[in-house]
Parts: sequence; C-alpha cells; structure tokens
Amino acid sequence: MNDPVVILAFAVLAIVMLVSAAAVVLLRNIVHCALFLALSFLSVAGIYILLNAEFLAAVQILIYAGAVMILLLFAIMLTQRAGAIAENPPNNQVGMAAVVAVALFGLLALVLSGTSWLTGAPAATQPNTEALGRALFEYYVLPFEIASVLLLVAMIGAIVIARED
Repeated sequence: MNDPVVILAFAVLAIVMLVSAAAVVLLRNIVHCALFLALSFLSVAGIYILLNAEFLAAVQILIYAGAVMILLLFAIMLTQRAGAIAENPPNNQVGMAAVVAVALFGLLALVLSGTSWLTGAPAATQPNTEALGRALFEYYVLPFEIASVLLLVAMIGAIVIARED
C-alpha cells in the first residue's frame, strides 16, 4: 500500500465517496440523492479493489450499487404522486443531528485510537475469493436462499401496496 499510485487512487476514491455521501444528505431532490448514493457505493467498491478484496467489491457492486439502488429508485418512482413536490421535506432538527454526529465521531475516534491493528499478515494466511466462495456455498446456501425469497416477497409486497386500484 506504499505505492504512490495506490495512495492517489485511494485519496480520489475517498474524496468522491465523502462528497457523494454529503450530497445524499444535503441535496433536496430525492432522485439526485439516490444517484449520489449509487456513486458512493461504487466508490466503496473501488476501495475494496484497492485492498485486494475482490469478492467484497463484486458483492458491493452487484448487491448495493445494483439491486438496492434499483429497488430504491423503483420505490421512489412508484410512491411519488404527480402533484407532489419532488423534494425532501425540510428538517428542523439539524442542531440535534450535529450534536449526535459529533458525539458519534468522538466515540469512534476514541475506540479506533485504542485498537491495536494487525498489519503485515502474510498473504498465505488470508482467505482468497475461491476459499470464501467454497465456504459460502458449502455451509451457507440455505440462509442465502431464504434471504433472497424474503427480499422477493418484500419487493412484491411493496409493489402491491404502492399500486393504485
């Protein structure tokens, strides 16, 4: 991770991720917020690639940037009425949210500063994508299938609730 190109790529991806995350919170148009959320998800996938976590990057792109964003955009499009304002409602609790955010940031900084980080682990002891895939399909197939059926039922239920009779 000492390569200057990797450090530059990480810095660019981190800045894009932070700016797009701030845009998700600060923009008033909800469709623009959803698109910036997709950009934030893709930036996280880029950081996973820089960390040599190809499986996590693929899952991030397929599930979050793909499936969750499509579901979110469908929900936005199905629930907005023709005469409704296409903006987020104003929030009058900005002060309390800022206090909670600063307190949470302080708590995270305290916990992270007291953590001993393991670095320099040999590559042979880290599981690769093939070993992770074998473990997932050997032991965890049933929970994944149950979760996929549950998500399908939730999506169908949301469409039934949102449609007009």
